Amino acid sequence: MHSIVVPVYLNETTLPDLLRQIAALGPELAEPLEVVCVVDGSPDNSYALLKIELPKMPFQSQLLALSRNFGSFAAIRAGLAAARGDSIAFLAADLQQPVSSVKTFFELLAGGADVAIGQRATSGDPYFSRTSSHLFWGLYRRFVQHDVPSGGVDAFACTRQVRDILVSLPEANSTLVGLLFWVGFRRASFAYPRAPRPAGRSGWTTARKIRYAFDTAFAFSDLPITVMIVGGVVGIVAAIVASLVVLAAWLLGAVDVRGYTPLMLAVLLSFSATLLAVGLVGGYVWRIFENTKGRPSHIVRSIEHIEPAGARATSGERR
Repeated sequence: MHSIVVPVYLNETTLPDLLRQIAALGPELAEPLEVVCVVDGSPDNSYALLKIELPKMPFQSQLLALSRNFGSFAAIRAGLAAARGDSIAFLAADLQQPVSSVKTFFELLAGGADVAIGQRATSGDPYFSRTSSHLFWGLYRRFVQHDVPSGGVDAFACTRQVRDILVSLPEANSTLVGLLFWVGFRRASFAYPRAPRPAGRSGWTTARKIRYAFDTAFAFSDLPITVMIVGGVVGIVAAIVASLVVLAAWLLGAVDVRGYTPLMLAVLLSFSATLLAVGLVGGYVWRIFENTKGRPSHIVRSIEHIEPAGARATSGERR
């Protein structure tokens, strides 16, 4: 069986078309299809719509509702844990990722890969969003995980074995993409055209992107500590140079108020360096504290297993 995990948040307008496209894709796959929809505390009518539409579909499905909005990565993790297929793919509900890419995912897994990576070849996103994405993934490859594709990761699929390992990792404030590359295994990738968002708005806000960048840096790299060390060295060098300049100015009689300039330089440099160091170390300490709590990444409020419409009709006739 193949499984498709679909995290849902503010996707009420795109869900009907998405379900129709998945239904049309089902007969093209080599194995039966299961769709796992995870409603991540969406404030619109996505859950009610799925509860009505999923029983009409020709594929098996599960409908999960989380107790609140935990974020897309927690929703994907919940879907991965619930999926029953031997091959499991992620599919965005906003229709920017073509549904046909799922077929390619499953073909790559059938060909021997344990993890299949999807990258955007073109993008309908605004210029600023595209530029910031390229910058982020460039820095990610340079400083965090070197084997991540240059264009980043927008979608993925994996085998049941990889899924079992991913959902068993209890890390808080981590990233699914980081864990996906950390576990290793055999990987294959392909590029697909990313379409403009047809309707609705994205829940992937700037604040969440910044949070994701910090989680990535702290969870998979010693970059913040390196920055702190380099910053400290640069600060010391700058302080020495500034001290020599101040000393020369004092010897030449260019300093009117005795002690003012070196005192201000010492205070500013030492305060800034201390604040930076405390903030970076505090970031690690906070994440350690979060992991010691042992809280789950998500809470499933309800789960429904839905049989294909044709199977229910056949079962009714036999009665």
